[in-house]
Amino acid sequence: MIESEDESIESSVSSESSESSEELAGTPTPPETTLAVILAAGAGSRFNGPEHKLKSKLNKKPLLWWAATHALAAGFVEVLVIEGSIPVTGLVPDAVSIVHNHDWADGQSRSLQVAVHYADLSGYDTLVIGLADQPFVTPEAWRLVSSSPSPIAVAKFDKQATPPVRLHSDVWGLLPLDGDEGARQLLRSRPELVTEVPCPGSAVDVDTVVEFDQVRRNQMTKELGSWT
Repeated sequence: MIESEDESIESSVSSESSESSEELAGTPTPPETTLAVILAAGAGSRFNGPEHKLKSKLNKKPLLWWAATHALAAGFVEVLVIEGSIPVTGLVPDAVSIVHNHDWADGQSRSLQVAVHYADLSGYDTLVIGLADQPFVTPEAWRLVSSSPSPIAVAKFDKQATPPVRLHSDVWGLLPLDGDEGARQLLRSRPELVTEVPCPGSAVDVDTVVEFDQVRRNQMTKELGSWT
């Protein structure tokens, strides 16, 4: 529903994906009071391709499709995509909810505020925030972060802490109102509230055409459909 640059990338992706899903079979399904959110409002200005990067096909699906599909496969009662610079209908499964951020050009923090407002009106008390351009964040990673009791929990792929990020309603008021740092500012300013959660998958994101080509050639791309 709609309401309003080198081979190191390839090697790191392969090494970070070695943990098997069988080891995570006991990870609990996200609570019904937790909303999964994918931030997809940005213009992707560093991606100088023929179309918006989120439309670019990875394993025959749009890049955005994989982030949304993996969040759905994690078992959230609802997955919300925040759109902005482009409409995302058709780039995500029909089961995904979509909300438009009219202030998307003001930075990622505005999308977070849209998510907080939606969650508050819908009765959710926790957000798990992911990024649209990270295709190798597995369903297991979404579930592991969601299951953390910490008010702020962040996925850790190998040695890199990156979304998904769990934000309990107790900390929503601490999120920045504008700017492009999003939740990163909160994680830096309140480290005592943050728990890092080791996760399978990879933190690799796609900002440039070169990075997209490297990701497309990576072995993990061939495995994408098997994670759901």
